[in-house]
Amino acid sequence: MTFDITPHDVLIVVDVQNDFLPGGSLAVPSGDEIVPLINQLARRFTHVVLTQDWHPADHISFASQHPGTQPFQTIELPYGTQVLWPDHCVWDTHGAQISADLDIPHAQLTIRKGYNRGVDSYSGFQEADRRTRTGLGGYLAERRLAKIYVAGLATDFCVAWTALDAAEAGLDVSVIEDASRAIDSNGSLQQAWTQMGAAGIGRLMSRDILG
Repeated sequence: MTFDITPHDVLIVVDVQNDFLPGGSLAVPSGDEIVPLINQLARRFTHVVLTQDWHPADHISFASQHPGTQPFQTIELPYGTQVLWPDHCVWDTHGAQISADLDIPHAQLTIRKGYNRGVDSYSGFQEADRRTRTGLGGYLAERRLAKIYVAGLATDFCVAWTALDAAEAGLDVSVIEDASRAIDSNGSLQQAWTQMGAAGIGRLMSRDILG
């Protein structure tokens, strides 16, 4: 099955940043492999949106801010369970920059997320408190873009949360599996795919778009 991409569709490219690529502080295994593929996919879309993790140095999701903890442990915060991460994507650092190998000059919007110290934000649509919106939903509505394709890093966190929030907003959303890579911590990848399937989110491969 081949998907015909129309001018009313949008590709959301999630967090293809240096800290999530090989050599970064929170490198996603084989994360660099998706960059050329995303570049190819993006050429099929009139509309492309980028998301960018953008944390202060003392962000609450960093294990370094919680004495006695280690990265990938979980703790309870006022908004729910939080995975603790290595320091990553600290604003105005090289690690926070979008990969220079990402070649999407026609991307019209970059959504920064996770810049509030006291709450994490995996999703491009809203923060983990499930109340604070990024404005992406309003942008898509004003542009009348309702069919969403999501790719990027990482499948089981920021990609999945973005896709799930798009589906919750009533949008038609699919995740491009081979244009995404996962952290897969403690079964998080299978859990993410299960949640996305239950939400009616499509699962496709890049060949379904590129032919």
